Amino acid sequence: MTGRRPTDPPEVTLPPEDAATRPPEAEETEEQDEEILLQIEAEDALAPGEESLATGRAAIVRAAKLAPSGPGVYRMLAGDGTVLYVGKAKSIRKRVLSYTRPVGHTNRIARMIAATCTMEFVSTRTEPEALLLEANLIKQLKPRFNVLLRDDKSFPYILITADHVAPQITKHRGARSRPGDYYGPFASVWAVDRTINALERAFLLRSCSDSYYENRTRPCLLYQIKRCSGPCTGEINHTDYAELVREARAFLSGRSRAIKEELAGEMEQAAEELEFERAARLRDRLAALSAVQGSQGINPRGVEEADVFACHQQGGATCIEVFFFRTGQNWGNRAYYPRADRSLTEAEVLGAFLSQFYEDKPCPRLILLSHKVEEQALIAEALSEKAGYKIDIAAPQRGEKRDLVDHALQNAREALARTLAESQTQAKLLEGLAAAFGLGAPPQRIEVYDNSHIMGTNAVGGMIVAGPEGFRKSQYRKFNIKSADLVPGDDFGMMREVLTRRFSRLLKEAPREETAPAPDAPPPADAAIVTAGPEAKPVPEMDEPETDTALPDATDASPWPDLVLIDGGLGQLNAARKVLEELGITDVPLVGIAKGVDRDAGREQFFIPGRPPFRMEPRDPVLYFIQRLRDEAHRFAIGSHRARRKKDITEAGLQAIAGVGPTRKRALLRHFGTLKAIERASLADLEQVAGINAATAKAVYDYFHERPSS
Repeated sequence: MTGRRPTDPPEVTLPPEDAATRPPEAEETEEQDEEILLQIEAEDALAPGEESLATGRAAIVRAAKLAPSGPGVYRMLAGDGTVLYVGKAKSIRKRVLSYTRPVGHTNRIARMIAATCTMEFVSTRTEPEALLLEANLIKQLKPRFNVLLRDDKSFPYILITADHVAPQITKHRGARSRPGDYYGPFASVWAVDRTINALERAFLLRSCSDSYYENRTRPCLLYQIKRCSGPCTGEINHTDYAELVREARAFLSGRSRAIKEELAGEMEQAAEELEFERAARLRDRLAALSAVQGSQGINPRGVEEADVFACHQQGGATCIEVFFFRTGQNWGNRAYYPRADRSLTEAEVLGAFLSQFYEDKPCPRLILLSHKVEEQALIAEALSEKAGYKIDIAAPQRGEKRDLVDHALQNAREALARTLAESQTQAKLLEGLAAAFGLGAPPQRIEVYDNSHIMGTNAVGGMIVAGPEGFRKSQYRKFNIKSADLVPGDDFGMMREVLTRRFSRLLKEAPREETAPAPDAPPPADAAIVTAGPEAKPVPEMDEPETDTALPDATDASPWPDLVLIDGGLGQLNAARKVLEELGITDVPLVGIAKGVDRDAGREQFFIPGRPPFRMEPRDPVLYFIQRLRDEAHRFAIGSHRARRKKDITEAGLQAIAGVGPTRKRALLRHFGTLKAIERASLADLEQVAGINAATAKAVYDYFHERPSS
């Protein structure tokens, strides 16, 4: 198997070698390359597009001279060094030469060849290793001609820790740096919380932090409501608690039936011995386990551990729905909208998606697909090699497994229909926004800025981004206000700093007028070869953005905004305009949004340079859309401010609050127990603390609850 990708043309078959008269391999390669170059140079009367295609073919031939003949990964690069495409092959040289055919390419491949100026190669020991490396590089480099997963949100897991005498059960997201057993993935935090809640009732494991555990002198509320066995205060000895942990790990590892039978046997034995209270506790634990398995929606009987992928295409868009089944339970589902060319079939998109999906995730022993993919056996071999155990990939045609696939496929159809409808509505709103603000065309990138602080402390500026696909949360940015010259509470100065930093960096990284390379300029270096082996360094992982990217493709969009919304009135708008004028930026539309009378939604006033202030009709859908943008900017800025403030409180303690010294700090902690309880306390509860007067109580309450200034 050659492992051909959907984007790749058929490989070139080299002529057989004569053992008696065979010249050295290098000479043979050079002769073949020269023949192809001569053929390209002999083509005449080419149209402009064909000239570009011939130039790209010539560049590929030059690069092919250094291409290894074994398995590996190749990268096609544009003149500015941008990676156009990442592919893998069993024989890199054969695959690369397949791009030099004068005809037979699809429009997409022809465009890719025409844009290619050079290539880079990475040799691997095996083709499965090349497949894994390819997935890593695609996720890191995001080439424009590849199918892109756009999976920018990590999954939550359940963690049972192994670094404490009384292991903790908790939800976890991110790097697995803490020792313990991880179970998942779950499709949402809600699914994790629901499962942990049931597992606490079934196995009575603690969910509190280690510091909270160490400082307990009496059992907490969870012990009273029978969701914890109370190891912190010795209500259960460590040996019995370890048995509960063993049972929980066995249940989450897939041995749920054995655990339920074991608990049922203990319950019957307790009843025979007339220990009815113990039997009742075991009965409640069995009921909790049944709740875990019974409230998950569709629960297959014959599938203990599997991921189900279903792909559906409509209107030039693709949706892939993924369901996660572990221990015979449905742990949720998630929809993905990969970037893929319209010419690719559902099976081709699904095959490219699959290897990228498991690049940074654990793989189950069974993967079920809605379509049989071309490289199914190779992907299974590569994932098995990575996981260390055998992984089966199948596209079932009948039975319970087919029912699971059909269920996922129905969800994919519905999810894609909803997303397409939302994108159409978004397009109408952007058209209305352009008409309201006098823009020449609907904006493709909207940036909204807001500041958040309390009396100038922990000041943070926030930028959100929206476009035809909705909010682009992976492109949100926060700015910790750094200027020492600012007067505390100077909103205008904060806005000037945020916009100066944002647009100065934008001018540096993406100038408005980029200089194209001269037509006669020499091409960059032909190729670079790197050998991947045991000593090779892994490709570094990308930082995780905040959330999933929506359906339409914003990857290649310009980083320059078509519209900038400033949360504030004429003063904020003038401060923003002055910053852009100082930077020489005069073509970015600016709009200030002032809150209405009495800060009522629907009475917002809009400020645009060169136009008198105006309002929109209270029921105008465009006004609701602008309010959503502004509220999202508020949410992001305030959330960033609170995170920074919480960090300061953690580091400095309650003494960071004006009027709270060591004595009052001790009084608050003695009364409420923890900082989180103080944060949640009402004003009346704070006033009941001995030694805390009304003014101090209000200062503490405002510190945690007052809406930051903006």
